[in-house]
Amino acid sequence: MTDTTFATQAIERPERHVDLADTVADNAYAEAALEAHKQRGLEWAVRARWIAMPIIGIMLVFINPAWDVVYYHGILVLLCANGWMMGRMGKVGRSKAELFLIFLDLLLMTVTMVVPNPFAPQDFPIAMQYRFDNFIYFYVILAAGTLAYSWRTVIAIGFWSAGMWTTALIIAWWFSSVDTALQQAAVELFGDNDLLARFMDPTSFMFHLRIQEVVVFVIVAVTLGFSVRRFNALLMNNASLSRERANLSRYFSPNVVDQLSQNDDPLKQVRKQDVAVLFIDIVGFTRMAAKLDALEVIELLRGFHGRMEREVFRHHGTLDKYLGDGLMATFGTPMAGPQDATNALACARDMMEVLEQWNLERRRKGDKEIHVGIGIHYGETVLGDIGANRLEYAVIGTAVNVAARLEEMTRALNANIVISEQLRFQVEAEEVEVSLFDDLVKHSDQEVRGLDQTMTLWTLS
Repeated sequence: MTDTTFATQAIERPERHVDLADTVADNAYAEAALEAHKQRGLEWAVRARWIAMPIIGIMLVFINPAWDVVYYHGILVLLCANGWMMGRMGKVGRSKAELFLIFLDLLLMTVTMVVPNPFAPQDFPIAMQYRFDNFIYFYVILAAGTLAYSWRTVIAIGFWSAGMWTTALIIAWWFSSVDTALQQAAVELFGDNDLLARFMDPTSFMFHLRIQEVVVFVIVAVTLGFSVRRFNALLMNNASLSRERANLSRYFSPNVVDQLSQNDDPLKQVRKQDVAVLFIDIVGFTRMAAKLDALEVIELLRGFHGRMEREVFRHHGTLDKYLGDGLMATFGTPMAGPQDATNALACARDMMEVLEQWNLERRRKGDKEIHVGIGIHYGETVLGDIGANRLEYAVIGTAVNVAARLEEMTRALNANIVISEQLRFQVEAEEVEVSLFDDLVKHSDQEVRGLDQTMTLWTLS
């Protein structure tokens, strides 16, 4: 245990070297953020599809009030089912099954739009299929894709759709026969207007309009793709902020985390500040651990640290660090509060109550009881960043040493808690909780290792 410096949080410069642990943490948070975003996006995409398809189905009845429209309703059902499969198979990263379903989606739509309805009684040239402006339905699939897929996939949807539509156009044009009678009828009706005659020709595929459809669709797809990319960048930035907030929550109570996250550079200013420092340690841990296997020791420490950490945060303290079988906490860092000393003493007493309850559980299971020593002191410290490339926010000063020595003295004084006279005076000055002094016993003129002068101490057994 060092005498003067204890780190409360590592705060690193932007230009610092990123080590493996940082990379793993970043990847874990990024993966979790992307997974959550992908799942929510897929859910919304499926819902959007299930809402859009019935609306389109009703609209088709309005456009074509005939029984053969049921054919298109069946296609809409297949698209809904395919969307449900995408939601089931979707995952972060490349998924061949998911890409295949997207491809199948676009292929099904292309075939449906180009091939005439087999149940329709009308007999007209296949070129007329391109006059119904069915290409606009690809925008529905593209829009839903922005909810769930990566920017690359959104752009791929744009190019795949354009490619399939163009390929189908070429195939239809190549294999279709020209109905000269219809073509001649259009010439006779609009022969005096060449442009109108070509536009009204039922056998014309209107290639210039088809090219316009494809080009505009690709432009929209690329634009949406880069918009999705920008959104993903914002998502990753938010994941980074969440990771930083989670890291803060390991050391500070929730209210302090809120303060730190809402202020710019709140920890960089070096200053002197009165702080309450608490040390807690398991008595006789070495002998206890010698009788347990490694796994049991880890479980014991996890149970102990978890319970003590909750009390520190519940009393608005800062977890400085775990010290093997103990921990150090400060009250009044990084910002001073109106009752730091009171919080420290209340935390110590509640720690004892929590341990009493835990020991009751341990006795029922036949496990050995846990006994601790707690030392608390209140005094002036220096707070601020230390280090060169890798910074640490440190609490430095004699107050830290004294609190550590008081924890050691719990054995000699046969007490669970040892507090200094300075802490008691500060609790009285804060005028918050007088009952915290109940059962405290005074010990005058106590020698504390490392100090030239004796101290008056108070103990609780």
